[in-house]
Amino acid sequence: MKLKDPNPLDILGLRRVSFCPPQFSTVNVTKRYNIEQALSEWIEHHLTGRYFIGNNVELNNENKVHTVYTVGFENSKEMSFFMLACPHLKYS
Repeated sequence: MKLKDPNPLDILGLRRVSFCPPQFSTVNVTKRYNIEQALSEWIEHHLTGRYFIGNNVELNNENKVHTVYTVGFENSKEMSFFMLACPHLKYS
């Protein structure tokens, strides 16, 4: 196994932020069992920048309110990679 260089944001505990700043690129993901933990682990392992995962509400096609997870990234390139490569989004 190749050792990764230490990430200063990981060392200081600042990678996952508790609120979504307006400059973050975001996407909504349908809530499923254990999806928040799976997404968080995938992001921690494959990406390096700051990110946000939190509850949100939106209207579905029948104009009914349902809860989703909003996932946001400070770096828009990481958002693009997440959308293309994360296997957990395949069934959303």
